[in-house]
Parts: sequence; structure tokens; C-alpha cells
Amino acid sequence: MANPQHEKWMARAISMAEEALEANEVPVGCVFVRNGTIIAEARNRTNELRNATRHAELEAIDSILSDPLLTPQQIQHPLSETILYVTVEPCIMCASALRQTGIKEVFFGCENERFGGCGSVLGVNQELSHPNHPSYPAVGGYGREAAIMLLRRFYMTENQNAPVPKLKANRVLKTEIPKQADGKSDS
Repeated sequence: MANPQHEKWMARAISMAEEALEANEVPVGCVFVRNGTIIAEARNRTNELRNATRHAELEAIDSILSDPLLTPQQIQHPLSETILYVTVEPCIMCASALRQTGIKEVFFGCENERFGGCGSVLGVNQELSHPNHPSYPAVGGYGREAAIMLLRRFYMTENQNAPVPKLKANRVLKTEIPKQADGKSDS
């Protein structure tokens, strides 16, 4: 699975996730790449903006769609030549938005076992048929260990924005990460 280009873009997505963690957000970061260049990068901003829809992917999509240089004309699938690198498998909401905008393909770090829209919970990306929006491949495992550790670090802290914060004073950061279900190692 090792691919220097994928690793390069995922490293940038991980740095965006680190920014999210520093801002007390769930540490998810992403970059959208077209023709070998990052055209948008974003991180979660749900707490900052007090809006549960402000996931990293939607922040970046908004940036792309609002820039006439990146989407010079109204077309049904403006991301058809664009690749997404994101630290965590897109949730069902984001996976649907990616499909509706025609994303070419997605590479993600770790699975999203609670809300995953690219196969962990629901395969919005390929398993559901749609007459107008093409499916897209989604491949996990790039930067998986780093993505998991960022999430673990976040969930060790007190989330003051949670409806009923859980006391976490006695939690211990787990550093051992099990192999993926398919037995592949991290890239």
C-alpha cells in the first residue's frame, strides 16, 4: 500500500487534524488534490462555529465551490477530477456530499466505526445506487496509526462543548493499535 504521493498528501491532512486538536475540535483534517496540487485543505470546525455540519470535508467543499477559479462553471460533478485525503473515513453526511459533487476517489486514515459512510457503517460511496451521482472508490489505511492516536488524544481530554461532559481524569492513553481487520499494516 506504500505510495509516496498518497503519504505526502495524507501527511498534510494529518497536520490539519493536529490543528483541529489544538483548537479543541475532533481531530479530522483533509486536503483535496487536483492535478498534483492541493486546491483546498480544512479541519473540523464544529465547536468553533457551533454547527454540527462543519466537518473538514464540508469546509473544504464550500471553499472549492465558492472559488470561481476552482469551479469556473456550474457543473453537476465539480470534483470529478479531484482526490480527497482525509484522516478519518468520511461520515455518512460527508460521504453523501462527496458523491453528490462527484469526487474522483478518497483515501482515508482510519475507519469511522460509528458514523462511517464509506463502508464501516454504510457504503454511501459505492454500495447504494443512484441514477445521477457516480460512485467513488474509498481506500483506508494511509496514516491510520497517526489518525487513531490523534483521536485517542482528543478523547482523553474533557470536551467542554459536549452536552454532558464525561469525567476523564482517570483515563490512560492507549498507545497500542491493532492491525486492520484485513491484516494490512499501516502505511
